[in-house]
Amino acid sequence: MLVRDLRLANRRRGDMANPLIFFVMVATLVPLGVSPEATRLAVMAPGIIWVMALLASLLSAESLFAGDYRDGTLEQALVAPQPLWVLVLAKITAHWLVMGLPLTLMSPLLGIMLSLPPAGYPALLASLALGTAALSLLGAIGAALTVAIRRGGLLLSLIVMPLYMPVLIFGASAVQQAVDGMAYGGTLAVLGALLAFAVMLSPFAAAGALRVGLHG
Repeated sequence: MLVRDLRLANRRRGDMANPLIFFVMVATLVPLGVSPEATRLAVMAPGIIWVMALLASLLSAESLFAGDYRDGTLEQALVAPQPLWVLVLAKITAHWLVMGLPLTLMSPLLGIMLSLPPAGYPALLASLALGTAALSLLGAIGAALTVAIRRGGLLLSLIVMPLYMPVLIFGASAVQQAVDGMAYGGTLAVLGALLAFAVMLSPFAAAGALRVGLHG
């Protein structure tokens, strides 16, 4: 399932690039709409980058199971000999490799565009690596709950946004603490704990939601 999803993503490069393009476009427009002054941008940079990463992840979450629902792959997964949560975890991993990892690797470029101080880059990379993985896992729950609902994007946003908030808060806080010269290891540890909790919960919750959504 992991290899299959990565191959499909490679064939649909346009769909894969849309959230990344959104990520870059917003970073380009913020200095024009707010102020190009470096000192003002530096203050806002951690929060702006993290909000953009959250929205980009939210944009891509709806498609996590939608394609497999339309072509019947999910029905086959329900009767496969492998546990459904294993297949769900494979799809979430593929989603992070296609979406979260590129966002993380692109973040230093956006940090330069937003005048992020050099001290913030290690925390930015570490927090996004942990945080985007947690966002993919949590987004899978909402995507599974709304997979059988036509135009369920708004409902998906309402479901997952409260789950995303702690990741956003601690992710942006870690970068801000690094910029201010403070120790940020504890905040990253909280992000790691959130990721561990999401790994334990999300595959099973999403698998249960898929069973309910497809068969009532």
